[in-house]
Amino acid sequence: MSGSWPGYVCQGRARQGPGLVRDGGDMAARAGALPYESGEHLMTDVINRLAVAMNAHDLDVVAGLIDEDYRSEQPAHPARVFTGRAQMLANWEAMLAGIPDFHAEICRSVQDGEVTWTEWRWSGTRSDGQSFEMRGVTLFEVADDQIVAGRLYMEDVERDVTGIEQAVEALSGRRPRPAQQ
Repeated sequence: MSGSWPGYVCQGRARQGPGLVRDGGDMAARAGALPYESGEHLMTDVINRLAVAMNAHDLDVVAGLIDEDYRSEQPAHPARVFTGRAQMLANWEAMLAGIPDFHAEICRSVQDGEVTWTEWRWSGTRSDGQSFEMRGVTLFEVADDQIVAGRLYMEDVERDVTGIEQAVEALSGRRPRPAQQ
């Protein structure tokens, strides 16, 4: 997973690098990803199809990409662990109903064996009018063209701007000293 990262698809620049997986191109375009100058893309076919299905709000296609015994964990939120395609579909049915304009954007994706690491930006407006925005990384284990397990590190984007000094103080109980320039 080492190597240079000359740009981000999320930020309007595509890139290539060691260990990156490329598909044929048209699926990434449907997912809203920007093409590489060479016409190649940064995502595996299964994860790309997942993004396309999420953006189309097509839970039938999503279900076809998820193993019946799918295992999900969110290490920063250990009580959110669950198992099974049925629970994943129930979760996403609620998400898509509550965020009618939900949109998923893949910023980066790299395959490491059977695990695909993907940086996401999820956005939309909730049905109560509140803005919805999450960013983070997922590690999906893919076998036989299905996602069999996921580790999600997705977090709400801060609405209240907090500088680094306040964030460090909130985490550690101590404010950092001013850096010498």
